[in-house]
Amino acid sequence: MALSSSPLSPTLLTTTQSSSSPSTPKLLSSHSPLTSFSFPTKPTTTHTIHFHTLSSTSASDKWRAKVPFFPAIFSKGKDAKTLKEELLDAIASLDRGADATPEDQQTVDQIARKLEAVNPTKEPLKSDLLNGKWELIYTTSKSILQTQRPKFLRSRVNYQAINADTLRAQNMESWPTFNQVTADLTPLNARKVAVKFDYFKIAGLIPVKAPGRARGELEITYLDEELRVSRGDKGNLFILKMVDPSYRVPV
Repeated sequence: MALSSSPLSPTLLTTTQSSSSPSTPKLLSSHSPLTSFSFPTKPTTTHTIHFHTLSSTSASDKWRAKVPFFPAIFSKGKDAKTLKEELLDAIASLDRGADATPEDQQTVDQIARKLEAVNPTKEPLKSDLLNGKWELIYTTSKSILQTQRPKFLRSRVNYQAINADTLRAQNMESWPTFNQVTADLTPLNARKVAVKFDYFKIAGLIPVKAPGRARGELEITYLDEELRVSRGDKGNLFILKMVDPSYRVPV
């Protein structure tokens, strides 16, 4: 269940998530060799030549059918480094997603899915690369972006910290609110966790016990030493960059 967009709920963990593959180019049909062929006058010769022409065409068509329309070098997918550069370029001017149009969101999602397809970390919950403090650089979550507030009242920077060894997580807002929330994580598989929030901290100081409904799920769909892509159970996309791999979440 997603948390509300109240100022007490930095909800980076509570809110998730689709892709199309390029169609294979069709071979063009070759014209019939009989359309421009002149038959000799003798019937026997005509039948003999007719037979050999069809046989030759059939063999040629079979050979062509086995040859790809484009060489493999042109259809090879892009590597993770190239896709990350494209993703960062696509989100650079979107104010972490607050200024994104539906078309922008679709473009970012398509690039993110291509990057997810070449994820080098197949079991992120077992990887040390997950541990530390991450800065949110893009999301589709309106509650996190606080788009219903005037800009001067929105958190300037949002962080999320995860420690896989202790199964703890923490979301942090910067000025002007400094709100925080901590959570327990329960692995559902090697890349997905159930999230149960336990305490909010108003202005980073005043603890408030989280309600029982403050739950969600988070799936880590791409992870390397500098970038993480995650999807929440409400269809939202999160893109984060590593800022402090040594950070520890309060137990």
